[in-house]
Amino acid sequence: MMIAAFEGWNDAGSAASSAIAVLAEAWRAREVRALDPEPYHDFQVNRPVQGRDSEGNRTLDWPDTTVSIALSPTLGRSVVLAQGTEPSMRWRSYCNELLDAAEELRVGTLVTVGALLADAPHTRPIPVQTSSDDPQVQALLGVEGSDYEGPTGIVGVLGHLAAERGMHTLSVWAAVPHYVAQPPSPKATLALLSALEEVLGEPVPTGDLAEDAEAWQRGVDELAAEDPEIAEYVRQLEDAKDTADLPEASGEAIAREFERYLRRRGGESGRAHARRPPRHPTAGRPASSGR
Repeated sequence: MMIAAFEGWNDAGSAASSAIAVLAEAWRAREVRALDPEPYHDFQVNRPVQGRDSEGNRTLDWPDTTVSIALSPTLGRSVVLAQGTEPSMRWRSYCNELLDAAEELRVGTLVTVGALLADAPHTRPIPVQTSSDDPQVQALLGVEGSDYEGPTGIVGVLGHLAAERGMHTLSVWAAVPHYVAQPPSPKATLALLSALEEVLGEPVPTGDLAEDAEAWQRGVDELAAEDPEIAEYVRQLEDAKDTADLPEASGEAIAREFERYLRRRGGESGRAHARRPPRHPTAGRPASSGR
């Protein structure tokens, strides 16, 4: 499986790119390829950035795209992570180069991750939609196809070309409150990681995101409290959201949440067991995974 996210138009609040960065760091992803940015970027739009490394030497960072491999700690499954900045030109060539790399790594499923600005209240759970036009993915995950028609970003093009190559494809999108669109948006990043947990079928790392999301919400609460018009607007969004979400308080939704809880408990139990000293000389020998 390849999970891909790109900074830019598809990345409101930097929520999508941050989600991939969290996975890459927590799962110690190893970079295996980088796309040359020269053919794809207008450097007056996405300029290189000067800085210094840990030894004080001056560096120059380009808006490149990296492909990394990580090993999921619970199932021991290889996951390919693609991170980059939405290119300025030659999108088909860019996507084909990225998909060539995916095929070389025997990727069969592409998951694109994005975030958009929406009329969503910051005080409620961030809406996340997982969709796929692939009948097999729909049957496996119980998701529906997207009914969106209109301008698309690089994730839309990448998913379309991947499907033409015979890959299974799905997309995960978070709706970021438009009145607090500036990054970071930890609450949206956390929501995306929770959705990816459903796709992967195992716990995903969140680090300090829960605490960051709470701090972020408190900060927005304070800003809204200082402006009566914004406070009233947020209340209107809350009423609309609560009315729309009434059907979600169903047995199916509760079951999904309980399954997520069990997966997390199972992952914690497995990690705790791994920390225990072996009680038998053969206890430390690797066992067959059964895969």
